[in-house]
Amino acid sequence: MNLLVVGISHRSAAVETLERLAVGPEAAADLSRSLLRGGEVREAVVLSTCNRVEVYATSATFHGGLSAIVDELHRVWGLGDSDAELDFASCGYVRHGADAAAHAFRVAAGLDSMVAGEPQILGQLRDAYETAREADQVGRHLHELFQQALRVGKRIHAETDVDAAAPSVVTAALELAERELARTGFANGLTQARAAVVGAGAMGSLATATLARSGVKSLKVANRDREKAERLASVWDAEAAAYDDLTSLAAQVDLLVCATSSPEPILRAAHLAGRTAPLVVCDLALPKDVAEDVAKLDGVHVVDIAEIQRADAAGAAADTLAEVEALLAEEIAAYNEGLRADTVTPTVAALRSAAADIVEAELARVARRGDFTDDQRAELARTVHRVVQRLLHEPTVRVRELAGQPGAPDYARALRDLFALDAAAVAEPQSGDLAEALKVNPVPATDERNTLGTAPQQPGAPSPRRP
Repeated sequence: MNLLVVGISHRSAAVETLERLAVGPEAAADLSRSLLRGGEVREAVVLSTCNRVEVYATSATFHGGLSAIVDELHRVWGLGDSDAELDFASCGYVRHGADAAAHAFRVAAGLDSMVAGEPQILGQLRDAYETAREADQVGRHLHELFQQALRVGKRIHAETDVDAAAPSVVTAALELAERELARTGFANGLTQARAAVVGAGAMGSLATATLARSGVKSLKVANRDREKAERLASVWDAEAAAYDDLTSLAAQVDLLVCATSSPEPILRAAHLAGRTAPLVVCDLALPKDVAEDVAKLDGVHVVDIAEIQRADAAGAAADTLAEVEALLAEEIAAYNEGLRADTVTPTVAALRSAAADIVEAELARVARRGDFTDDQRAELARTVHRVVQRLLHEPTVRVRELAGQPGAPDYARALRDLFALDAAAVAEPQSGDLAEALKVNPVPATDERNTLGTAPQQPGAPSPRRP
């Protein structure tokens, strides 16, 4: 079974491309269903956030699974022949096998995020997994991968200072907003500002909580579903506002945070017509919630994902990240050891099955003799089974331990040769096949952007379960 991660992120594509290729919840669900209907993909989890769209999948063949995923991504994105510049090969990446699992671990740890170490991705990864699991789109392989990745993410947040050192994208955006507010006359930053949040999803909820804790002068929450806005507002002692009257809402605040899942901009220059007071707008959505003409207005400053990326406004401290990297390397190495050990599992099973067949054949031969009672035959069967199990136990346990060691020889083949077992070998694709699969020419691995399968691989590798 081949494990694949196929996707795009802020590391491989410009923000404008991510905005164009964003995948909403309904499209993500449709993508998963279509992949499983196609037959090539056996399991699928789609992770879609403001700075990544990734498909985690298993397939019987590498090339078949990769082609199916890329074709479905192109379909969901609505790309045709006229969109060659947005072809997956120009902005996507592929991780396979051990590298795919290592990538999942790094994502869970927050090390692949725009803000290094940010904690929000762990919840997003859990939600993506739970959604796929409830839809019966997850089997043993992805279940084990995500369970381990989520456990590692939790361990990192529990055993390191990454939570204190690494703010979320929301916090990073609000830090930039506070700087701008201070520049325009709000000497005390957020505590002097009247703020409003449009959107009550995960990002909007986090923005509301962060603003409430920062002690803003006043706080309003607007959402398409008014009831949801009222619930969120009540938790943080805020006020629910009308979603369909953004002109009025914007006129009452100094800071406006937009974080909806709308496919089109919700805030346009017309909503701010006649406004003269300074306004800071944080656009945390992809696709963007704020139209481009808003940033051109006098007195309006827009903080968006692109500005956060340019400013490198936040991230865990270097020493904290080094601690996280060390812990992650330990986990990946242990997972990889289990993955290597699992390569002999089918052969061990075949060996035990062959032994059982021999035992049953001999017992059947004895059963045809008439000089044994039923009790004697039963005791003989138990004895023979016990002897065979004891003979096989230590070698099969030991061969898994040996196979898990780095650089171990092919113990599976050795077992097949020694016992004349009939077990098909699984051919792994070579790294060069990644480019050939999509007919692109890899570029030097100095930058993940515009590369496919040639970006620097993450250290270590994974395994479906720890021993």
